[in-house]
Amino acid sequence: MVHSVVFFLAVCVGAVTFASGSEAASAGTETIRVAVARGMEQIRVGGYGVVATDGRGARIAVSFPAVVKREKSGISIGGAPARSIRLHSPGVLQINGKGYRGTIEVAPTTRGLLVIDEILLEEYLIGLINCEISSQWPLEAVKAQAVVARTFALYQKEARKNSLYHLESTVSDQVYEGCDIEDGRAVRAVEETRGEVLTYGGKIIQAFFHSSCGGHTEDAENVWSIRYPYLRGVACTYCASSPSIIWEQTISKRKLETMLRSGGVPVFKLRSIRPVSRNTSGRITSLEILSEAGVSTIPAIQFRKIAGYGVIRSTDFEVSTVDDDFVFIGVGFGHGVGLCQWGAKQRAEDGFSYRDILSYYYPGTRLEKYYAD
Repeated sequence: MVHSVVFFLAVCVGAVTFASGSEAASAGTETIRVAVARGMEQIRVGGYGVVATDGRGARIAVSFPAVVKREKSGISIGGAPARSIRLHSPGVLQINGKGYRGTIEVAPTTRGLLVIDEILLEEYLIGLINCEISSQWPLEAVKAQAVVARTFALYQKEARKNSLYHLESTVSDQVYEGCDIEDGRAVRAVEETRGEVLTYGGKIIQAFFHSSCGGHTEDAENVWSIRYPYLRGVACTYCASSPSIIWEQTISKRKLETMLRSGGVPVFKLRSIRPVSRNTSGRITSLEILSEAGVSTIPAIQFRKIAGYGVIRSTDFEVSTVDDDFVFIGVGFGHGVGLCQWGAKQRAEDGFSYRDILSYYYPGTRLEKYYAD
């Protein structure tokens, strides 16, 4: 994806069995539940012909636009109390000014409102395309992204079938911001790959992807300590046009020390940071943190999480000290596992089909039809 995908070990335990024929879902009925907002004390809802119902299905008399608030006893919409709320519209629902298709559910939590969009999977994918890449990229690259995003979503749907929702709408899973940036090319890419997923051994794969690998994709076990035969690192010289092929970041010693302590690393008067080891792809596996508190050795992926995925864009970097700052210079953006989005763009420009692109970044997989026609 455009940023990085954070892996949750809980979803790795199971595998999604590939269904075909009468066992497969219809493309018109397969839905996905996406958490589109969390932690807010209130949201503003609008749209054409909006109907609100409570958790028992009873209609709530309210005019729109309306404000949904978290209350001590639950939530309210337009001042009317409810335990939970479902919002329907024959068109597009507006949540804080953003358009969403499907049915919106709002429920209170101890940390604020939880807003879930239950939407047809194919409609979700159309909205997702321009959040993850650009639909103006070569169509074969856009089609590859559509297949990967569909595969990822269906895997997570099965893995989290007992949860309130299947996907986050952030870099934790796949970035999704509703339907406002849909366009014709996104529709075409999704429609021309309708129902297609990647499988391995008859099961839907865990289809991780990232922005740019910087020259070589990564083995899954180097990031998450779990081996997938189809998530093996491959040479990739195709993402050189990525704006993140080379990046530089300067962080003051004081700021980084605060970050490290907040991340559970015992440091005091930070002195130096140096790579201890690298793997075969060139990425750092561990870092040595030297301060007056002593020496701490931490995994590079933990360091990247502490500093911020958008700050330290990959674990393939060099670090130097300039006065009271650390200067990081690296290549690539993301964890490096699976599809390299910018690599897919270049391969499409070089004439490769989306099938070629997918088989390259997910070796040993098969492209199959999940939905019944």
